[in-house]
Amino acid sequence: MSRALPKYHKRRIALIGGASAVVLSGAIIAGSALAGETSNSGGQDATTKAASPGTVNCPAVAPSLPAIPASAQAEVTRNLALLDTQISEANTRLVNTVGQGGPNFVQNAILGPLEDKRVANINRIATAIGRTAAKPVGLDSLAPCTLNAAGGGAVATPSAAPSAPATSAAPEPAAGAAGTISCPDVAPSLPAIPASAQAEVTRNLALLDTQISEANTRLVNTVGQGGPNFVQNAILGPLADKRTSTIDRIAIAIGRTSAKPEGLGSLATCVLNQ
Repeated sequence: MSRALPKYHKRRIALIGGASAVVLSGAIIAGSALAGETSNSGGQDATTKAASPGTVNCPAVAPSLPAIPASAQAEVTRNLALLDTQISEANTRLVNTVGQGGPNFVQNAILGPLEDKRVANINRIATAIGRTAAKPVGLDSLAPCTLNAAGGGAVATPSAAPSAPATSAAPEPAAGAAGTISCPDVAPSLPAIPASAQAEVTRNLALLDTQISEANTRLVNTVGQGGPNFVQNAILGPLADKRTSTIDRIAIAIGRTSAKPEGLGSLATCVLNQ
């Protein structure tokens, strides 16, 4: 009996040790499974977050163009590619600015500036074609874009954007804090304006003033938004695009019955007076 006891005792130790190994192995497996679940869940959350802003949807311009003269092909191709780049940049900005600004942030800081850029590019396409063929008209209707909300949710309505001018009577201290925009005066640089172009030139000169006023209003309404380059990217840059398009229309109007003025594009860029 005394000899059998040690063997029995050893067997008990072996069994207990084996059970401990099983329990320990099970704990490791369970821990690994939990770790795997956490990692996967994190990946799903990241994907959802990236997709949550939605995407920008813009009308295709190329199908609406007439036959493109060989002399305009390179410029048209370049501007069509630029339209695609601008959409890609807008989608990137949607992701990078999730949660910023108020309810009209996407319209005011992304869709609005994108439309301004597209107007300028589409106008350059039409001008390039019009140099040696009939200039296409009505292409500006392809400039506005919409937001495809993630998951088919409600799209931010662009109709809310025009409410901005209602705040143009902002208190002077707020306007001073935001600064004001200074742009070169275009009228003094124009040649004699033919009578046939006077109405169109006058209308576009007034539009230049309106654009500056709208940009100053946007400065006030977006104080504190975005990073250090927000004013340049979301206000001054789009304003320069608008002015380029408007100034180009002025030059084209004059050029129909007189020498088309050159070099006016240098007057498009504005600066911020702090």
